[in-house]
Amino acid sequence: MRTVSWKMRLAAAGVAALVGSGAATAVVPPPAGAAAKIPASAFSTHTGITPTTVKVGNISTQLETLFTGATVGTEAYAAYVDAKGGVNGRKLVVTSQNTNYSGTADAQLTQAAVTKDFALVGSFSVTATSAGQVLTKNPQMPDVAVTVSPTFNRLPNLFSPFPLQGGWQEGPLVYLKQKYPQGVKKIGELVADEPSAVDSWNGEKATMEHLGYGIAYDNTYPISAKYETFVTDVVAMKAKGVKMVFIEQIPPLYTAPLIKAINSQDFHPVIVLGAPSYSDTLIPTVGDTAIDGAYLSQEVTLYLGQDAKAVPAVATFLHWVQVARPGWKPTLFTLYGWVSAELFSEALKNAGKDPSRGSLLQALSKITTFTGTDIEAPVDPAAKTQSNCYLLGRVVNGQWSRLDDPPVSGKTHGFRCTNEYYLPPGAGS
Repeated sequence: MRTVSWKMRLAAAGVAALVGSGAATAVVPPPAGAAAKIPASAFSTHTGITPTTVKVGNISTQLETLFTGATVGTEAYAAYVDAKGGVNGRKLVVTSQNTNYSGTADAQLTQAAVTKDFALVGSFSVTATSAGQVLTKNPQMPDVAVTVSPTFNRLPNLFSPFPLQGGWQEGPLVYLKQKYPQGVKKIGELVADEPSAVDSWNGEKATMEHLGYGIAYDNTYPISAKYETFVTDVVAMKAKGVKMVFIEQIPPLYTAPLIKAINSQDFHPVIVLGAPSYSDTLIPTVGDTAIDGAYLSQEVTLYLGQDAKAVPAVATFLHWVQVARPGWKPTLFTLYGWVSAELFSEALKNAGKDPSRGSLLQALSKITTFTGTDIEAPVDPAAKTQSNCYLLGRVVNGQWSRLDDPPVSGKTHGFRCTNEYYLPPGAGS
């Protein structure tokens, strides 16, 4: 396994969803399954609240234009809510902070937010466990966000629109096994040399093996990887007879050179993409013929616009992102910020006319189904669990398209809900 210093890792653009958030041991969560106990003092804490505003903090790693999307999405939803009069008459005021890749800064900014903001909303930081240490010591401080740290995810005051469980949806894998019974016996997978990416792959790998898949090639790549790096992997996969290549955890910065390398070697495996690869830039970068036929598996709608007519929330999301940041190209992180702010707003609405941090935490703990107004597959933020629902798509004639998914007007709102969400033994504990 190649090693790269953390300074080099954090300086590289495109680390995307694959960046580890630090040593999990830095955060001390309650035992798995333990009931969240809200400190009594939280019910008398109204920090950041006025009769007309509620101030929330967004602490994100502003890595070029990548993680910045989490801030943009949060600000976009705040603008949307404020245009409608706010939540129970209070407008959302987002205080955006940049960690500058520093765990020390992340902890300091989080501590400062405890003293001035009502809650943290939509943050996305590559040094999340530094913030986690602060939030562990301040269980009265609500945090509504997506994290890549399984340990951070278990904190009782962290509520996520995308809970991190450590397993994988069986449905897409069962579909592909039925369609390519021989192909799934020769799987190739490339994973970023980052803790969170490796953890995620371990959950998927365990699910694959549970379903009878065979892993023929499994390797990591450094975040400094370029086209030449992937050529070596492609040559090795071809030599091992790989029939299917899974690229679910790779953002476009790496997906594009990998697909180009696959094509350069006259290698023709079935390609399966995931949510980080879904973007406006991937298809134009690699060319229609290079990626046509590739599958897409994710737990969100085609939120870049393909589902704008069928799912009203998509059109709303795209409009208000442009209001908040004209010209911004939405990414998965932009969506993370948007749905985090929506989850917060739903809880704030239910927290009463004179909300406290305690009543907000209490309201969050009662939200057992969340879909972001059908923009994502249903999850249970209170129990921190995912469902078995997902979307299957494919690249057809250079366009992202749904693959015979149920109608959006149906009871599953356009998502397939088949098989189970598989949790490997020990996952989530």
